[in-house]
This record gives sequence, C-alpha cells and structure tokens, in this order.
Amino acid sequence: MSIDKEINVLSVEQDPTQTTEKIAASHQHIVVKSNIAVPQSKQNVTKSQRILRFIWDTFGKEREERIYVQRIDRYIFLYALLSDWIKYLDQTNISNAYVSGMSVDLHMHGQERNLLTTFFNIGYLTGAVPSQIIMNRVRPSILIPTAEVLWSVFVMLLAVCKTTHAMYGLRLLIGLCEAPLWPGMMTVIGSWYTPDELGKRVSLFGIAASVAAMFSGYIQAGVYTSMNGRYGIAGWKWLFIIDGIISIPIATLGFYCIPDFPTTTRARWLNSEQRAYGIKRMAAIGRKPPRKLTVRRFVNLFKTWRPYAFLGPYCIGSFGGSTGYFNLWLTATGKYSVQQINLIPTAGYAIGVVGGYIWPTFADITGVRWPWFLVSNFWYVLGNLILAIWNVSDDVKMFANLIQFLGDSTQNIFNAIGQEAFQDDTEARSICIALGNTICYTFSAWLPLVLYPTPEAPHYKYGYKFSVAFYLLQDCSLFLFIYLSRREAAKKKKVLNEFGLYIDAEDVVAGKDASLGSFSADEASSIENGLPVHDDKIIEK
Repeated sequence: MSIDKEINVLSVEQDPTQTTEKIAASHQHIVVKSNIAVPQSKQNVTKSQRILRFIWDTFGKEREERIYVQRIDRYIFLYALLSDWIKYLDQTNISNAYVSGMSVDLHMHGQERNLLTTFFNIGYLTGAVPSQIIMNRVRPSILIPTAEVLWSVFVMLLAVCKTTHAMYGLRLLIGLCEAPLWPGMMTVIGSWYTPDELGKRVSLFGIAASVAAMFSGYIQAGVYTSMNGRYGIAGWKWLFIIDGIISIPIATLGFYCIPDFPTTTRARWLNSEQRAYGIKRMAAIGRKPPRKLTVRRFVNLFKTWRPYAFLGPYCIGSFGGSTGYFNLWLTATGKYSVQQINLIPTAGYAIGVVGGYIWPTFADITGVRWPWFLVSNFWYVLGNLILAIWNVSDDVKMFANLIQFLGDSTQNIFNAIGQEAFQDDTEARSICIALGNTICYTFSAWLPLVLYPTPEAPHYKYGYKFSVAFYLLQDCSLFLFIYLSRREAAKKKKVLNEFGLYIDAEDVVAGKDASLGSFSADEASSIENGLPVHDDKIIEK
C-alpha cells in the first residue's frame, strides 16, 4: 500500500522532477498521510468516541489499528508496569526490613543503614549508561529480564546475610542489575507507539512507582505480620524472600513479553504480518530503527547539543523534590497518630496518579506537549512557593504538600518530548535517559542533605526556596531544548509531518521505499497489498 503525500506549496506528484533539496529548502509544512498511523485530530470519529478517548486512545481507532495497539498494550505496556512495580518493591524493602528487626539482629549502628542505600546507588550509577550500550548489542528481551531475574535472586540472598558487609555487596549488585530497566523499557515503549499514544504510556510507566508506594507498605506489613517466626525465620528475612518469589515470575515473563524493536522483533505473540504492520506504523511517523552503536557514534553524540540540553528538563526538577519531607511536617504538627502519618502521604501518591494520567492524556490529544509540561510543573512551583512563605495555616500547608503530587508527570511528559525529538536516533534516546538517571541519582545522594537537613525539619531555611528556583529553571530549560531542536531541524532542512514531528525530506519523497526496505519479499508483498483486515491471524475473536 502506498503512502500518499500532500505538500502545501510544492507537490511532488505535480512535478516529479522536484528534488528533496527543493522541498526541504521551502521548509513548508509537509503532510504525510497514511491509514496506518493517523493523528487523532484527522480521524473521523463520533462524539462519543471522542469523549471515550479521554479514557484511552484506542477508542475511535480503525478496527485494524485498535486491535494492534491493544495487543502491544497487553504485552509491552502491562509488562512495563509490572516490572517497574517489582523494581520499586525490591529497591525499598530494605527500609521495611530495617525497622522490622534487621537492625537488631545484625547489630547495625551508625551510618550502616545509609550505607545500604549508598552501595545500591553506586551500583545503579555504574550500570546506567553501560547497560544501554550493551543493549545495542544484546536484545532488550534478553538483557532486561535477565537483569531482573538476577536482582530478584540477590534480593532473596539478603535473607541469609549474617553481616552488613555482605549486604553491602548484594545491594551494589542489585543496583547494578536494576540499572537497565528504566532507560531500556522507556526506549522500547518509545519505539512502538505513535505520538497520540506515547505520552500517557510513558507517564503511567513513570508513575508506576507511585502506585507501588501506595501498596508496597501494606504488602510488606502483611508479610511480616503473617510470616514472622514461621519455620524459625525472622519476619524481616521473609520480606526479602517473598519479594523475590513475587519478582522472579514477573521477570521471567519478560523473555516472552518484551518484543525488542519493530525492525528486530522475534516476539512469538506477533506474526509476520503484524511485525510488518508495526514497522509500517513507525515508518509513517518517521521513527528510525536502531542502528549499530560504534565508538565513533557514541563519541559524536557528546559533540552535539543533545545530551546536554536533554539533562536540563529531565533532571533539574528532581533536584528540588520536597514531597519526601511531607511526613516530617505531619509528625512535627503533633496532630496525627503514627498510622495517620503513614497513611496521609498515600493520598498524595493517588493524586500523583491522577495528574500523571490527565496531563499526558491532554498532551496526546492536543498533539502539543510543552504546555502540559508547564501545567504539570506549575503544581510543584505553587506547593513549594506556599511552603517557602510558611506563615500560613496548617490547612494551607496540607494543601501545599498534597498539591505538589499533581506535578509527578512532569519528567515523564518531557520523556515523550525527548523520545520524539530524538526519534531519528534510538541509541541517543536510550543513552540520554540513562545519563539523566545517573545525574538524578548523583545529586539525590547529597543535595537533600544540604537543602533539607533533618535537624531543621519541618521549616527549612533554604529548601523550599531553592525548590521553587529549580522548577522555574526546569521550565526555562525546556524552552532551550525546544529552541535547539527546531534550530537543528532547520539546519538539517527537515520538514514537519502531520504529527508535528521533524523528519528528513527524503523520507517524505521515498516514504514507501524506506518502509519496505528491511522486509522480506513476503512481508513487502503483504504491505504492498494491504493487511487483510479479517485475517484471523490478526483479528482476535
């Protein structure tokens, strides 16, 4: 099936002698039409379908595409949520174990509790960028679940440790193995979804930890209560054992669910026609497949503006994060019981889930992300500004602490912006996200000690003021990123497709040939003739 092209000023069909240079030089808004990937604003849908799209974007899609997107959601997206949940569970269980008897049994003292976190961070920082380089040579469907299985085993081994020094080594290995998950799965998600689908999925994957935070405490408390002393094993040891038992089956599922990338997938839940369809969808929006990452390409990436401009919107806001000090304020008021102090912040996580769904959904529907980045970030600014003023009632302070959670999707909205800005380079996307995580973890290891020292709680001399400044600076860095993206597009004479994404001019002129280039003869024939809508290989009954 051909991909029709409409050019506002210059028409290739009217003048077949036109060159791609002439098209690019005009820098006009070029529209690439395809019934494989069509922006929501261009789709013919009923009023009820338009409303239902606010719930989920598959409502109103043509049957063929709807079934395809539902299928990749079932495997890629649901697995991503489960994997992020077990990552959070296995990352934070050390805190529950510490207050559940581990500190007494292992005679822990001084900074040993903090060192357990430090060694985890060392492992995570060490593995973040190298894991993404390795993923260019080892399939994500092998690397990510293998790392998940390994960290699950290491978590279970914590139960047999008799000294804190043994725990230090295991925590370092757990951090090292957890490093590939976030940037790796974020890159995979960004390689399968179109712009009107990507934002909400990236955001929901990002806030899966918030959902985990709401329930993990209850799960681990239940494990301790029901298992403490059973078979002569202390309750804190059961926390590690049960977490590993939960994690290993989910990790193993990754070998089946993670499909790699559209052009390299070997997923058994996709047949050859569905694989061709996936490649075709990404070709229609101009997203490039992965390429071999050479030393030269890696070095050249850091000679461009991309990694440096990416770090601003991705990292700066995390420097000022203050929601973690909410419970200290609740304690200082003297108004709340221990149970309430533990439960009230969970309302914040619930608010974060709501914001993490609403703002990216509007970004997907409108096709413009940066305003919703600002809307999301506004709640961080507002909450911290009120707390910086401080001389307000406790009710207003409660509001200020809770309302910040509406900004939890800010970084994830930028993740979608970055995925689309760098859609011409899969490896740049994964490396920049990994590098961003490295910077975030590095600063989180020491900056809170300066801005939010525990002895000053709950009224910090500098903390909330600097948080406001960081969030405003994050907004400014977003505009710098957008400016540099557009300047690069103009310099390379790129053009806009109907999704508002910059693509190479030659991809517009030779769109069909490019999309067929990596197919087998049978798959190319399948695409040329159109996918059989009623083929029971594709349509699930």
